Amino acid sequence: MKFGVHTGLQNTSISELQSLWLHIEDLGFEWISIWDHFYAADGTGNPHCLEAVASHAALAATTSRVRCGSLVYSVGYRHPAVLANAAATLDQLSDGRITLGLGGGWLADEYRVYGIEFPPVPVRLRQVEEAIQCVRGLLTQDVTNFQGEHFTLTDARCEPKPVQARLPLWIGGGGEKVTLRTAARYADGWNVPFISPEDYARKVGVLDHHCEGASRDPAEITRSVNVGLAFSDQALHAQFGNIAEFVRPGVLTGSVNEMVDRVGQYRDAGAEWLILAMRAPFDTEGLDRFAAEVLPQLA
Repeated sequence: MKFGVHTGLQNTSISELQSLWLHIEDLGFEWISIWDHFYAADGTGNPHCLEAVASHAALAATTSRVRCGSLVYSVGYRHPAVLANAAATLDQLSDGRITLGLGGGWLADEYRVYGIEFPPVPVRLRQVEEAIQCVRGLLTQDVTNFQGEHFTLTDARCEPKPVQARLPLWIGGGGEKVTLRTAARYADGWNVPFISPEDYARKVGVLDHHCEGASRDPAEITRSVNVGLAFSDQALHAQFGNIAEFVRPGVLTGSVNEMVDRVGQYRDAGAEWLILAMRAPFDTEGLDRFAAEVLPQLA
């Protein structure tokens, strides 16, 4: 199992994030990612949130070793051509360390306040399915044509190409009928946040079933899970506020031994990456303790 950190962009600054990213890299983690929101992802209506593509670029420029991911860009307010061109440039900036996660978005208020259409879930999921095909074509083909319900590409080009011959495209979300089917058909990786190991194991089984239906080797899809980290209830509520109880099933908490056992459960459920989801106020002491006391027992 590999380990990374997902860094939320709310209630923070680029300067603080740059220091955090360098510290995460120094601790030996292999992944750092950012999210894509215009408002804080906590349901409070707080507008204090850094923009994702610019933050992704800062992450790529600040670090030198870690894989730089996105969990996940919303195709509802980022056209796949915009995402493909941004990803190609980001990959140049990072010297081939970008992973591009795509999703359908969920924070309705940020769409509403900006007048961005927020269609029903089935429509947003169809947009994701089309978008990942468009992005793949633009990143790998000289010329891409695509005619869909939501997106159209006509002799479209994306140059220069990424450094990576196949920049990894991940799908984010846990919907078993559509999201996991889309991941099975088109994605290089899949991520879901804040669910228990038991729920994660069930979804891995569903993903494998969809892979069988798509005549795809399940081993081609990297499986990852985002979990919170809180050595105490106080730390949990400090980071997650009014959504603390909602995310609790997917939070590593308790003693070091309890965390080691919990990580093992995710590993046994099929997770190849365990990504610690952090948000300001960043619990760097907890992260240091995890790196010093938990990770060595998982080597």
